[in-house]
Amino acid sequence: MSIPVILIEMAAFAALFTAVILFMYRGGGKYSAGAIHNYPPDIQEEYFKTHPRVEVSFRSKKVLLTKGLGLLLFTAVLLGCAHLAGAADFWQGFWLTFGLMVWIGVYDTFFLDWVLFANLPMFRLEGTEHMDRAYHQKWFHVKGMLFPGILFALIPALLVGLLMNVIR
Repeated sequence: MSIPVILIEMAAFAALFTAVILFMYRGGGKYSAGAIHNYPPDIQEEYFKTHPRVEVSFRSKKVLLTKGLGLLLFTAVLLGCAHLAGAADFWQGFWLTFGLMVWIGVYDTFFLDWVLFANLPMFRLEGTEHMDRAYHQKWFHVKGMLFPGILFALIPALLVGLLMNVIR
């Protein structure tokens, strides 16, 4: 596999992921169940004091649909990445995809969550603007990256690995 291609893919994947997040959270998008699900519980509770409560648990249909569509998008993008990088079998496709998913989890946590989410007003839910400390909860985001993030990363890694066997 080509290391320069993988490095370019890492940058492109981060840019694409950032664009998708910014697109999803523009305007009223941050008020969807799939988006509110990603906020710390104390921010959710404060928000729901003044707004109609929607189901935001991981088991809710809207959250599952959002996560499922994300998995399909990741699988498609990462299958292309594995193919371009020269993955030749299940294990190369699996490890490349898993590595890119871990990379995006680290990028999401340490840049998108800790820097952008914590500081940009566009991510603040109405009625929670005053909760600056809650938006800067680093441990909340690290825990989410580790679990269920790592489990979430296994799904497209397995799918890409299997698809690499079919393609090659």
